[in-house]
Amino acid sequence: MRTFQLQRYSAIALLIFLTIHMIVVHYPPFHIDFSRIIERLDDPVWKAIDIAFILAVVIHALAGSYMVLTDFQRVGKYKRVLAGLAIVLGVWAMYYGTVTVLNFTPPV
Repeated sequence: MRTFQLQRYSAIALLIFLTIHMIVVHYPPFHIDFSRIIERLDDPVWKAIDIAFILAVVIHALAGSYMVLTDFQRVGKYKRVLAGLAIVLGVWAMYYGTVTVLNFTPPV
């Protein structure tokens, strides 16, 4: 799949996730405080939504950065190195974000 297509698909996913986030977290009657965040992070559906949100952010950010960097002629010859770095950084970010969401334990 081409990088720009990844960028477009992740942008659509971000629009959906940001809309859900804004409605659920910031607009009444769904205003949320820390106790409701704890309840939400205990629900497997919300964990899946948060992980999918992280995935969309990581793909969108790294695809965009890759496209911007490879537009420069001097950097163009390092496309494979940049792609490899983007993949490694993306895998690490997904692992870190997923582990954080899955291992969240509410304070006692």
